[in-house]
Amino acid sequence: MTATWKIELVPVPVTDVDRAKAFYERIGFHADHDHRVHEKLRFVQLTPPGSACSISLGEGITDREPGTQEILVVVADVEAARRQLTDAGVDAGEVEVLSWGRFVHFRDPDGNRWSLQALDNRPNG
Repeated sequence: MTATWKIELVPVPVTDVDRAKAFYERIGFHADHDHRVHEKLRFVQLTPPGSACSISLGEGITDREPGTQEILVVVADVEAARRQLTDAGVDAGEVEVLSWGRFVHFRDPDGNRWSLQALDNRPNG
């Protein structure tokens, strides 16, 4: 029997935790936790709408440089997701149509890159 693996949390490096938290809340993420564990560790967890996987940001979370994270998210309707972003004041790219899906790209205030992909069909697994 193969063990089931589910991604739970992806760290996102940021320069200003409060600015990043406000950005992600503005585009529809739910703020699950915001806890200062101690002086050098603040843990903020946010979850995209409908996702089983969250992101974490804060102080003492990751050694990565802000702006270096890339995350791909699958959405049911890429046009609706783009409208949600632009309605929130985010500079989202135009819908890009490729043979393996339709994409929209945007960056958070620190330059971390997000790709939203709508799949016409996805293998079950």
